[in-house]
Amino acid sequence: MASPATTESLVGRLLVATPHLQDPNFDRTVVIMVGYEEDGALGVVLNRATQMPVSEVLGDWGELAGSPAVLFEGGPVQPEAAIALGWKKTDKPTGPSFRTVTGRLGTLDLSADPDQLRDSLDSMRVFAGYAGWAPAQLEEEISAGAWMVFDALPGDPFSNQPEDLWPMVWKRQGGLLAAVAHYPTDPTLN
Repeated sequence: MASPATTESLVGRLLVATPHLQDPNFDRTVVIMVGYEEDGALGVVLNRATQMPVSEVLGDWGELAGSPAVLFEGGPVQPEAAIALGWKKTDKPTGPSFRTVTGRLGTLDLSADPDQLRDSLDSMRVFAGYAGWAPAQLEEEISAGAWMVFDALPGDPFSNQPEDLWPMVWKRQGGLLAAVAHYPTDPTLN
């Protein structure tokens, strides 16, 4: 459900780009927020898969990556850096290589041995780069109508069909918001 939010309350929630967002870096994106600190907010784009297998870049981590087991474009900031999200099993400890974001969702330390987490994770995904906002920038963008804030479902960060996530999140909102899922890519051709 959409709701007004402070940046602190966005961690673990989805930012969904509206058709009004004019930044090509975020056209039709779904971002899960993974952090907020004094110097700004941080999230990763969930619906931009690449063709690069995780195993070609991070070796054995590729065995833990969910389908599709490829790198994702996490955002335009530091595309050479990697952020991994994991979904921990309910009955397994994770240790220091797993930092909880919310509930069972957390970030993973990719410098660790993946075998340390192999039995503790239900799924994981690796993102090249991230989306970042300076203090107050994200709140301004939300107020301007560039983003809607929705609750995330547990499967959103690990969707088997990430390219369908943007319309799927809109559709599940119901009512008039669900109609946004059918907004044309180029409204001038409508």
